[in-house]
Amino acid sequence: MYEPIRTKSVHTPADHADDFPHRSREEELDIQLAGHLAALLAVTDELDLGAAGDRIAEQVTRLRGAAPARHTGRTDAPALALHRRAHALAGRALVVAASRADTAVAILAAERMDAHAATVATATAASSHLVGAP
Repeated sequence: MYEPIRTKSVHTPADHADDFPHRSREEELDIQLAGHLAALLAVTDELDLGAAGDRIAEQVTRLRGAAPARHTGRTDAPALALHRRAHALAGRALVVAASRADTAVAILAAERMDAHAATVATATAASSHLVGAP
């Protein structure tokens, strides 16, 4: 009644599916986490937070197997904007670290989030007092 399909389906795996390397989910998460931490490290170095930067660099080295490049130049970006950026990056790192079950990085990211949030809150409170001053 029906004629059989004579061509391969587009859903059929390729004949040479093993020709290119595949990464596991853990490897992909390691790469993603190292990227978020490297971005956080760049902002941390820009803020000149040496000890925090060293701790982040240790984790990037552990994940990548090589030491990360450290940020040496300074931009004219306002410190408050950099703290907000660092807070967001630490949040992204925390999400990936939790997904990966990497306790050391999760703790580090949470600490950095708290530190940057406190700095932003303090700066925001100080500026709101200046606006209302007579």
